[in-house]
Amino acid sequence: MSQKPTVLLTNPIHPDGEAILAPHANLILAPDTKADTLRVLARDVDGIIVRALLPDDICDHAPKLKGMVRHGVGLDFIPVEQATRRGVMVANLPGCNTQAVTEYFFAALFRLRRPLGDIEAVLRRDGWNAARPLADATREVAGDTLGVIGVGAIGSRIARIAREGFGMTVIGVNKGPFPEGVTEVSPDELFSRSDVIAVTCALTEETRGLVSRRLIGRMKPDAVLINTSRGPVVETQALVDALTAGAIAGAAVDVYDSQPVPADSPLFSVPRLLMTPHVAAITATSMRAMTLGSVDEMLRILRGERPQNLVNPATYAA
Repeated sequence: MSQKPTVLLTNPIHPDGEAILAPHANLILAPDTKADTLRVLARDVDGIIVRALLPDDICDHAPKLKGMVRHGVGLDFIPVEQATRRGVMVANLPGCNTQAVTEYFFAALFRLRRPLGDIEAVLRRDGWNAARPLADATREVAGDTLGVIGVGAIGSRIARIAREGFGMTVIGVNKGPFPEGVTEVSPDELFSRSDVIAVTCALTEETRGLVSRRLIGRMKPDAVLINTSRGPVVETQALVDALTAGAIAGAAVDVYDSQPVPADSPLFSVPRLLMTPHVAAITATSMRAMTLGSVDEMLRILRGERPQNLVNPATYAA
């Protein structure tokens, strides 16, 4: 009987998926996601299920590696070009967390616009008469203009719900085609017209720093920005300066230039900034779906089959 292949898990996966994969592969769970740790553990593995940033030279340290599967969508955690040169298949799971990120966006939007938690806290602490006036400063989203940067799967879902569910006008900037109901505009027009800005594009060399100081400077004073993309898409210091100066009404960020955010980061003292630890795509529902999807793709790779969502097809010889 041939020896089972070995799969490295950069982070824990859902137990339902682990139970499916374990009979077919020896599983190694990384104790941490430091680059040196992952390099050492990759030495004898056949596959990697990726939930954390891999070092750019991971393939140099994994001579047996057949494939890497992103437990999610974004490919910036995986050195795809190096993998392609080494003949290592890379797969991801398009659409697996679209609903989770969409729901996060609206949760963040309502937290910025109608912060019911804050009102409840005042009610409990200071009483009815102190809490009720806080509602006077809240604002509905109906009739607002939503600007979407990156109208892909997530951006399109956000746009449709905003338009059909809340009566918002939706404008967008996108590299590809535009869905029905979203009007294409320039970045300058998007930032000057929008009451709410959704940053949902992928991180590429073209989008790095796209949300620049100049564009943030065009935002309305009562506008808010929500970033569920990647930290480097937004010029962080420019956003911090705008919030600190009161030049914009608020922002929500789930992603950062470096992660995890250090405990002493000045971001924690920035006013009107909602911070979450890269959890927009994470719910119990999405975690199970992403695990099952990544396990399915990894099993295909281990069997020598083509993954359904192979992102570097040159690596597969039919």
